[in-house]
Amino acid sequence: MSHFAQIVRVPGDPILSLMEAYRLDSNPARLDLGVGVYKDAQGLTPIPRAVKLAEQRLIDLEQTKTYIGGHGDAAFGTLLSQLVLGADSALLAEQRAGATQTPGGTGALRLAGDFIRHCLPGRGIWLSDPTWPIHETLFAEAGLKVGHYPYVGADNRLDVEAMIAALTHLPKGDVVLLHACCHNPTGFDLTPRDWKRVLEVVKARELLPLIDFAYQGFDDGLEEDAWAVRLFAAELPELLITSSCSKNFGLYRERTGALIVCAGDAEKLVDIRSQLASIARNLWSTPPAHGAAVVAQILGDDELKGLWLDELESMRLRVASLRRGLVEALVPHGLSERFAHIAVQRGMFSYTGLSAIQVQRLREEFSVYMVGSGRANVAGLDASRLDQLADAIARVCVN
Repeated sequence: MSHFAQIVRVPGDPILSLMEAYRLDSNPARLDLGVGVYKDAQGLTPIPRAVKLAEQRLIDLEQTKTYIGGHGDAAFGTLLSQLVLGADSALLAEQRAGATQTPGGTGALRLAGDFIRHCLPGRGIWLSDPTWPIHETLFAEAGLKVGHYPYVGADNRLDVEAMIAALTHLPKGDVVLLHACCHNPTGFDLTPRDWKRVLEVVKARELLPLIDFAYQGFDDGLEEDAWAVRLFAAELPELLITSSCSKNFGLYRERTGALIVCAGDAEKLVDIRSQLASIARNLWSTPPAHGAAVVAQILGDDELKGLWLDELESMRLRVASLRRGLVEALVPHGLSERFAHIAVQRGMFSYTGLSAIQVQRLREEFSVYMVGSGRANVAGLDASRLDQLADAIARVCVN
């Protein structure tokens, strides 16, 4: 008898497979625009100086490796909540909002999914089309019914009217997942006017928003990027927010994030947090401590926080410059208008508008690696090689 005889092999994650193909490519001119990490001008994913200094302090001062509890590091939860909701947030002052630390933003999303299934039975969750692929599988694995609302059309343009129309017909009480900024994978973001329209529909349909906030600081700035989150928190009695420290703190492998819950009153928040601690106990028991301790060190120290803010702003400006630079590099090829949206999109990712066949040709003929949907990680670009990429794009578009 073989217990495992019926187990079949499943396809590997397409992005991880792309990473492996890139690693095996011997072409010295290869370009990795697939994996979603920030890279510097040398093609490395750096550790911010503020993080290194905070880690050194932890080495010198840390007294124990004991568990940090079901909700994680209390200082981290407080400081991250202030970063997301604002230091002067009425919700925090009234103890109507609280953070539960999780293993990365992905862990926060899974905790939210399990919370919805256990505590809000029967609620469906609605995702943008397209959305981050892990959203699809993660909520399905949590046992939720997953639906979609339009976001970017076949013409590779943000379709706000179709989005609003679809949201207007969602079942009352369902959960709608919204990207706070730097929409993954498209890079197309809602304007403040769009957000206000979405908010009115959410109110009218009595929907519960789950706002995925994975890229704070990579759009217009740390405070500016929180605008929509704070608008919803001020206007709605209840809200779920997932926050990630992977990109803005460079803590990719430390898996540091949080699920922030906003409730109607302090007593109800205590009820909700008891449920979250119970659910988390069966997922990961207690979260890893190191990344949260690093973030707490940085946000709790004026000098470290100032250094981190400067580094984050440099990353944001670099990505924005790469977007503009690529469009400019396409001018000699007569393609700048066709790809002008790349400069308008925000954050690390771009829905380029390239077809699956064109993406395949880029990989096979020019060693340029991006996801089959045409999504490119702009933060993986090298400013000195924009002409090389522009030439490759022109060749697959023209020939």
